[in-house]
Order: sequence, then structure tokens, then C-alpha cells
Amino acid sequence: MVSLLKHPVYGPLFAAQLVALTGTGLMTIALGLLAYDLAGPHAGAVLGTAYAIKMLAYVGLSPIVQAFTERLPRKAVLVGADIIRAAVALCLPFVETVGQVYLLIFVLQAASASFTPTFQALIPDVLPDEEDYTKALTLSRLAYELENLLSPAIAGLLLLVISFSGLFVGTVIGFGVSALLVIRTPLPARPRREKPGPFWRRVTRGGRIYLATPRLRGLLALNLSAAAIGAFVLVNTVVVVRATYDLPAPYLALAMGAFGLGAMCAALILPVLLRQAGDRIVMLAAACGMVGVSLALGLFTALFGWPAWHLMLAVWLGLGACYSGVITPAGRLIRRSAHNTDRPAVFTAQFALSHLCWLITYPLAGWGGRGLGQSTTLILLGLIAAGALWAAGRLWPAGQDRAPEHDHSDLPPDHPHLKAHPMSDHGHRHRLIIDEIHPHWPR
Repeated sequence: MVSLLKHPVYGPLFAAQLVALTGTGLMTIALGLLAYDLAGPHAGAVLGTAYAIKMLAYVGLSPIVQAFTERLPRKAVLVGADIIRAAVALCLPFVETVGQVYLLIFVLQAASASFTPTFQALIPDVLPDEEDYTKALTLSRLAYELENLLSPAIAGLLLLVISFSGLFVGTVIGFGVSALLVIRTPLPARPRREKPGPFWRRVTRGGRIYLATPRLRGLLALNLSAAAIGAFVLVNTVVVVRATYDLPAPYLALAMGAFGLGAMCAALILPVLLRQAGDRIVMLAAACGMVGVSLALGLFTALFGWPAWHLMLAVWLGLGACYSGVITPAGRLIRRSAHNTDRPAVFTAQFALSHLCWLITYPLAGWGGRGLGQSTTLILLGLIAAGALWAAGRLWPAGQDRAPEHDHSDLPPDHPHLKAHPMSDHGHRHRLIIDEIHPHWPR
């Protein structure tokens, strides 16, 4: 895995991702302090609205932005997005109203809706070998979890010597360094489509491919399962730690660190598990573990109260490991489910649809925890995750890598596809990807 960091293209791209994530982590903390400075005790409502705007931008704008930018060079898209995000971070210390915060967050997340899917679709072209790509997914997961662990620590040290507005400068530096690293890195050319098609078809192409592919329909259900449990952890851990256990703020970092540590440990062993068992078994097993642990904890707390603190940390460690087992392999499924010309659109569909799941589960976790109590909310979200897991198993049957036998009566006998895959009396079978020749999955 370390050898990947020496790759002349992937190494700088990973470094760009890491510094941008660090800058984003600093901004998250600074944004919370800015909200309190502007709204006082209503800061939670401000942040909740800001994060809802973030999700709406991801869900609604990412397919449109991708369609607008798909003909632009990848380097221009990535660097442009970083420059816009740096400019927004530079403006945030000078805002005077909550409305200005909402506007700037919308612009920033619109830029992220362009950057992230483009970056994700680029990596399979940089690392065409599946084993190398799997290791890259592991490194990406480690980067996200390290950001969750290190950014609060870095912010805490900086706040000893500067005001919270100075953290936004760190965000600007993070995005600026990311842009410089991308500028200096030679990127592979974007694959070109011979017939791009009308704009609206370009907007919806990724979603059509995604929803027509069984393994990706299963992935969508697994995204909902992971979001249900992940939302409870991210939204309600602070309430559990401070109100239920009556512990000071540093223990919140310990609880979230346990979740992150579990995710990192799982990410490190995933390349071996995926090679031996395959994506479907690993992802469904991880989701099953996540559902079982969350429902067991919810029932236990409803009957007997919350367990001892060290047991709660162990549960969060296990949930983090299972969460990583569900989320990390997603890129592998997308990589083998789309031609390289369609990958940006399909990665964008995954980006939008997965955040739609979070848009549903975040309010359920927050409002449910307040109105129904933590135990009932955890059981409710666990049942949603269980239903999504059942749907994933049905939508993604075993053995779907090869399609059922099918024919192409609409193609001429000398078509290149029929030459590559000769027809028998009953049709033919091959590894299938949804495209112009196969607009639907054969039944």
C-alpha cells in the first residue's frame, strides 16, 4: 500500500486529497464557532440548516454540474473547484448575517459537488489494476478517518494562539495546496464520447446506468443502511456522551475516535477480505453486523439503560468497522459497472444518491433523538437499516457479474459486439455493462 504513495500521479493526488480534507475539517470547527458567534444558543439550528443546504447541493446540483463540466479537462475542473472553495473560505470570516453563511455554504458545496465525483472517477484511470485501486480506496478511507481524528486536535492547538476566524485561513491554505498539487501532476486525458448527446440525457445518464445495474441498486440500499446507523452516531453521540453519561467534552472526541479507529482497522484488512470473499459477501456481512449491533444496543438500552462506558466504546468501535466494510468497496462496484467514458457520470450518481440517503436519515436521527429518546431512535434507524439490507440482498442477487443469456436482434450480424461475443442458438452471455447496446439488464 505504501508503494502507491510513490506513484507519480496517484501520490500527489492523494496528498491533495489529504490537505483538502484537513482544510475542510478546520472549516467545520470554525463554522460551528462562527454560528455560535452569530446566533448564540440558536447555533444548532443554523448549523443544521447549513448542513441541509450542503446535502441539497450535493443531491440536486452534482449531476447538473457534472454534465456542464464533462467536456472540460479534469485538471481545470479540479483546480477551479479548489479555487472557488478557497475563495469562499476566505470570505467566511467577514460574514455578518446568517443568510450570508447559507449563501457561501451553498457556493462551496456546489464546488465540492464538482470536485469529488471528478476526483473519484479519475483514480480508476490512474490505477487500472483492481488490486491497486482497492488499496487506493483503503487509503482514501484512512484519509477521511484521520481527518476526523486530527482536525479537531489541530484546531484545538491553533485556537490556543489565534481566534476561530484564523481557522478559515488554514482552510484556504488546504485548498490552495491541493490546487497546486493538482496543477503539478500530469493527469490522464478524459475519455471522450463520440456522441455526447443532449444536455438532459447527459444529466441523467449516470442515474440511468446506476439504477439499471443490479449491483448498484444493491449498493444504493446499502448506502441507506450505512446512513441510518452512521447518522445516529454522528448526530447523537454528543447527546449520549454529555447527557446520558454526563461526561465532559473530551470524552466526545474519545467516542468518535473509537468509531474512526474501527473504520480504519476495517479498511486496512478489506483488501484481503475482498480478494478472498468478494464484494457482495463482505458488504452484506458488514451491513448485517451493523444492523445486529445497533438493534441489540437499542433493545438493551430500552430495557436496562446504557452499558458501562468502556462497553459503549467497544460498540462504537464495532459499528465503525462495519460501516467501513459497507462504504469502502463502493468504488470497486462502480468501476466495474461503467465504461471509462461513463464513470464520471456514475460516480456522480453515487455521490448524489448516497447523500440523498443522508438527507433522509440525518433529520430522523436528530428529531427522533429529541422527540422519541435515544433508544427508540436507535431501534427505528436499526429497523430502517435492516429493511435496506434485506432490499440489498434482493436487488443484488449472487452471480450477477455475468448477465443472463440475451440476444441482439436489433444489431446487424457484422456488428463489432457480435464479433467479440458470438451468438449461439439461445443468445450469448458475457460480463455486462449498461450502455447504448445494453440499455437494460436482461431478465
